[in-house]
Amino acid sequence: MIPYYQTSCSSNGSITEQENPTSLDSQPSFHSVPSAISLSHDQSSSLSLGTHHQCIATLKGQNSYTSSLVLAGKFLLTGSSDKEICMWKQKTLTSTIDGIVDTVIAGKGAVKSLVILADKVFSAHQDHKIRAWRIENHNSDAPNIVHISTLPLLSDRALKFMIPKNHVQIRRHKKSTWVHHVDTVSALALSNDELFLYSVSWDRTLKIWQTTDFKCLESIANAHDDAINALAISQEGDVFTGSADTKIKIWRKGFEEKKHSLVCTLEKHKSGVNALAVGESTHSVLYSGACDKSILVWEKNEGGDMVLVGALRGHKKSILCLAVVADLVCSGSADKTVRVWRGIERCYTCIAVIQGHNGPVKCLTVTSDQQIQSDTTSSYVLYTASLDGETKTSSEGQDA
Repeated sequence: MIPYYQTSCSSNGSITEQENPTSLDSQPSFHSVPSAISLSHDQSSSLSLGTHHQCIATLKGQNSYTSSLVLAGKFLLTGSSDKEICMWKQKTLTSTIDGIVDTVIAGKGAVKSLVILADKVFSAHQDHKIRAWRIENHNSDAPNIVHISTLPLLSDRALKFMIPKNHVQIRRHKKSTWVHHVDTVSALALSNDELFLYSVSWDRTLKIWQTTDFKCLESIANAHDDAINALAISQEGDVFTGSADTKIKIWRKGFEEKKHSLVCTLEKHKSGVNALAVGESTHSVLYSGACDKSILVWEKNEGGDMVLVGALRGHKKSILCLAVVADLVCSGSADKTVRVWRGIERCYTCIAVIQGHNGPVKCLTVTSDQQIQSDTTSSYVLYTASLDGETKTSSEGQDA
C-alpha cells in the first residue's frame, strides 16, 4: 500500500495537501453488484435494479480486430488494427446493422481513434498521421468515404521546414518540424465549438489543429514523461490528457491567450492511464481508467479544483476504454467484460456486467436509442469491440 496525500488542484495549478495521508485502496468505492449477477452477450436478462440487456448483432467483415469506433448519424464507423476504416449502416428502428457499405485503406498500422465533425471524419493512425475524410452520398444507397487531406499538410510541412527554429530534436541524430507527430497518434478530440482538433501521441506531445484549413496551430512538447494514451475535453474547454506515466494533466487556454498552459497534474493512479471520459452533467466530472484496474471519479468543487471523490472497482484487469451517456458510465477491460455503472449525484452502482467477448475489450461507444424511449424506460445502444476480432451491438434498457 503506497501512501499519498489526498490532493486537489486549483485553477492556478497549485497543489493543496490535506493533513491525513491515505491510499488509493482507502478511497471510497461505490457499490458494485456481485460477480454472480452477470449478463452474457448471447442472452436477454433482467436485473432487480431494472436493467435489461440484449445482444443485437455481432459484426464481422474486417480482417483484424477493431481498434476504434464512432457513430456518425445512421452509420457506425470502425477502424481496424490493419489500417481499414469501415462504414456500417444501422437499421433505424432496431439499431441493428445492415452491413458494410464502404471500406477504405489508410496508411500503415492501426487506426487508433475516430472523431466526427458534420460530414467529415478525422482518423488517427499508427503511422504518425492524422487523416481527414468526407462521407459523400450519405442519403443514398451507396454512400462512400472520400479522403480529403493528410495532416500535417504538405504546405504546412514545407513552410515549417524552411525555417530552422521550427525544427525540434526527436532523437539523438534526428530532427523534425514541430507540426509532425513522430510516433503513433493515439487519440483525437474536438473542441466544443468544433473549431479545433486536438491530438495526442506516444511521442508525448499534444497538438492543436484548425478544423477549417487543417493547419497546425500549436504543439506542446514533452506534455508527459511517457506515451500519452487518452484525451478528453470538458464543457468548459479544459483539455485532459492521460499517460503511461500514471498522470492526468489539465490544460487550458485563457481568454486572449495564444497558447495552452498546464493548469494542474492529477496523480492518484498507480499505473498507466488508458482512458478518459467526461460526464454530461452541468458540473465538471471526469472519469479515468488505468492499468491499476480502477476507474477514478473526479469532480470540480466550488473553488474550481478537480478533486477525487471515489473509485469504481470490479474489473479484474486493466481498464482499456470508457464511454458516458446520460447517467451511465460504460467501461471495457482486459478482463474481457464490459461494466455499466449508473451514477446519480455521487452515488454509483454497477448495474450490469456484460460478458461474451473472448478477448480484451479495446474500445466502445454508447448512445441513447431515441426510437424506443418512454416515460418509464430509457434505452441505450452499446457498441463494443475486442481483440477477439468481434464488434458487438447490444441494447441496454433501464426502468426510470
